[in-house]
Amino acid sequence: MIRRHLRAAGIALAVTLSGFAPVAGHTQTTDQDAHLAIENPADLTKDDALKYYKSLSGRMARGYAAAQLDVIRNYQNWPLFNDAPYISATHGQRYVNSYANRVASNYGTLQEGEVLPAGSVLAKDSMTVTDEGNTHPGAMFVMEKLPAGTSPETADWRYIMVMPDGSLFGDTMGFRAPAVAYCHVCHEAVAERDYTFYVPEEYRLAE
Repeated sequence: MIRRHLRAAGIALAVTLSGFAPVAGHTQTTDQDAHLAIENPADLTKDDALKYYKSLSGRMARGYAAAQLDVIRNYQNWPLFNDAPYISATHGQRYVNSYANRVASNYGTLQEGEVLPAGSVLAKDSMTVTDEGNTHPGAMFVMEKLPAGTSPETADWRYIMVMPDGSLFGDTMGFRAPAVAYCHVCHEAVAERDYTFYVPEEYRLAE
């Protein structure tokens, strides 16, 4: 475990991040976000990234399932929008996958000014792969679209972060809400796309 200090919504938070540190000396914090960043992520081909993900996916699914959150139940059976795990700078230089439930059927075609329907859930699972070959599951990052007017301060999005062992890091609608308040601050950069980032073009599944 690594103890670090986060700043979210202007509040200093001391947080223990279980399962986030592969090896001492290979992580760093950033001022841009509150994720513990991997200092030396491996530069993987798509085939290699898929191989690593396949080796970890069962363990990841079991870990997240321990959170007992209905919104991510059986998420690996949802539509997947990338053809291989890709590095996400906004998620600490981890390799991520972009899943969306079937309610979010327009996630892949969303145009400026359009919105996702209430009940849409987007889930990014993540894995750490360093250039020294260290690998392990990372956190899961979840967005749930709530009914209109439920959470005006987050444009009716709920943000949840689940640790690899199923422990809940934070939920903007409940447990440790201030710890994940920075999520919406980041997603405000894509407000025109209903506050959702999308898969890098080179990793998008063919239509």
